Amino acid sequence: MAISFKEKTVWITGASSGIGEALAYEFAKEGAILILSARRKSELEKVAQNCIALGGESHVIPLDLSVQAQLEEVADMVLVKFGCIDVLVNNGGISQRSMVIETPVAVDRRIMEVDFFSGVILTKKVLPAMVARGYGHFIVISSITGKFGFSLRSAYAAAKHALHGFYESLWAELHEKGIHVTMVCPGRIHTNISLSALTRSGEAHGIMDHAQSGGISAEQCAQKIMKAVKKQKIEVYIAGKELLMIYFKRYIPWLFFKLVSRVKPM
Repeated sequence: MAISFKEKTVWITGASSGIGEALAYEFAKEGAILILSARRKSELEKVAQNCIALGGESHVIPLDLSVQAQLEEVADMVLVKFGCIDVLVNNGGISQRSMVIETPVAVDRRIMEVDFFSGVILTKKVLPAMVARGYGHFIVISSITGKFGFSLRSAYAAAKHALHGFYESLWAELHEKGIHVTMVCPGRIHTNISLSALTRSGEAHGIMDHAQSGGISAEQCAQKIMKAVKKQKIEVYIAGKELLMIYFKRYIPWLFFKLVSRVKPM
């Protein structure tokens, strides 16, 4: 039976640009009821108007993923207003461009708060209603660095690895109760993620990485994600030739470790 998201309530974090924005448009085409969250309200409102034009109902709810109290308050408000979330897309996050030896723990913690704990908090908020109703789907935007460590990405890779451990456990516990998980591992996608990546000072990197600019489009990525979600795939990889590194680590580890320190990280 074909899966439809018509009139399903879909909450997307990091919806103001990149993969989150592109996914919002894919769900809008399906006729979903969209909740769009990110820090930039003006950008969210532009996305919301585009979603409405595509046939989706759209609600803008600004949210800073680094503030736990705000996450809990907004989640409570969303549940009161909408009753139950059908699909939670934990997409919002921040990358990194700094070496382990030079990165203060404060930067590591900030990345973990945004990339890992924010999703955990929202998940725990919406999960009870999903279980009670017997349906829910978590779409978690990880990374291929959720499968292996990489230069200048120590905290980012750690946060993404943590997501896999958390959501694989959640799936093991609750898939028989109608709770689905799709872990998405993108490689180089042409988004602004490198511009906002944190450096050792905690400031934005502010540079579009050459590798990032040559990646596949966010629109193509979102289309592939939707196909995987409709097939209820538990894990999906979306990348170019960099995807080989996952298979090298799995099947030819000596080659992976020979190459990983030589691949240009930006």
